[in-house]
Amino acid sequence: MRMAQKSEKGRWRNWFGITDEQAMWRTRMEDDHSAFSGLVEKWKTPIHDLCFRMVGDPHLAQDLCQEAFSRIYEKRAQYRPESKFSTYLWRVALNVCYDELRRRNRRSEFSIDTSVTDDGEPSFDIEDTALAPDLAAVHDEDNAAVKVAMMKLPEIYRSVLVLKHYENLRLREIAEILDIPEGTVCSRMAEGLTQLGRLLKSHKSSVPRLRRNDRKPQFAL
Repeated sequence: MRMAQKSEKGRWRNWFGITDEQAMWRTRMEDDHSAFSGLVEKWKTPIHDLCFRMVGDPHLAQDLCQEAFSRIYEKRAQYRPESKFSTYLWRVALNVCYDELRRRNRRSEFSIDTSVTDDGEPSFDIEDTALAPDLAAVHDEDNAAVKVAMMKLPEIYRSVLVLKHYENLRLREIAEILDIPEGTVCSRMAEGLTQLGRLLKSHKSSVPRLRRNDRKPQFAL
């Protein structure tokens, strides 16, 4: 069972024998580094997974995961124990992802990542949002297509689908995290699935499939 799924079924006790909320309260009131380290250890994997599915880059996701925990620690004085720590954490992590996506959009409407070479000149790594047909890995085609299609969805739909279908959260929990009515969650999910289906259908119609006789070279005897 996934860590995130377990954590949302109740306020389980972490390895200090206290709840997440108590650990965060200790962090706020006593600057308890051990308590906060326990929270990081427990939640780093699901938060990294969330960031990866929002931005599509595992290395960037690692940085965003770190940024999310850093924000929580830096703003620990603002923590309010009335709500679940997990709700607070998911919300902060999503906001970190939104900030990165906005920066990406400002850099280029074509999703161009800019870096600097050794001679000081900028270099550009343009993300190919179209899935190239890889005939050597045709069995991975569907998974790759879903990943590409998810990254093409507007972030308001992508976030709902990620929280529901990958992190296994309930509609009520998603509504609390996004601070929107539950009905809005349902409508965004329906629209997101509709758009995802269109993207996948378009992809399947544009990528050539291997015919059975094409998989091995034919030789005349």
